[in-house]
Amino acid sequence: MPRKEPDNPVLATNRKAFHDYTVVEGYETGIKLAGTEVKSCRARAVNISEAFIRIERNEVWIYNMHIATYEQGNQFNRETTRLRKLLLNHREILKIANYLKTKGGTVIPLKVYLKHGLVKLEIAVCQGKTHGDKREDLRRRDDHMEALRAQRGEK
Repeated sequence: MPRKEPDNPVLATNRKAFHDYTVVEGYETGIKLAGTEVKSCRARAVNISEAFIRIERNEVWIYNMHIATYEQGNQFNRETTRLRKLLLNHREILKIANYLKTKGGTVIPLKVYLKHGLVKLEIAVCQGKTHGDKREDLRRRDDHMEALRAQRGEK
């Protein structure tokens, strides 16, 4: 019997994002990719830990998203960290741009996943955390782990 794939398999996550930023609002976007880039993404050869997003001339672009070259791609392969366009509604782009102007936040990618065979990117409008905020999160996580250990009866 064939193994059933999950509905939305996650291809890559940005674990550093939740440590450095507080997520205010998230969006699901499409990415304009070449065929060999899609095949590399399906092979999970994608990295978004150093990626960031900018809005230029009412278009959303992702920088430093690394998609490895496809082994069987020959001349159709593209540069690994090239500029890629994100596909959002005009209303969503304006909403993000207005938030960035007034609040001084930033937009970062959170995860890359497949949805109905298409590569999607989850982005978020975020506020940077201070050193004290990071300490508070660590304290809260430690307290939660101690409570779980106490429930299980461990030391």
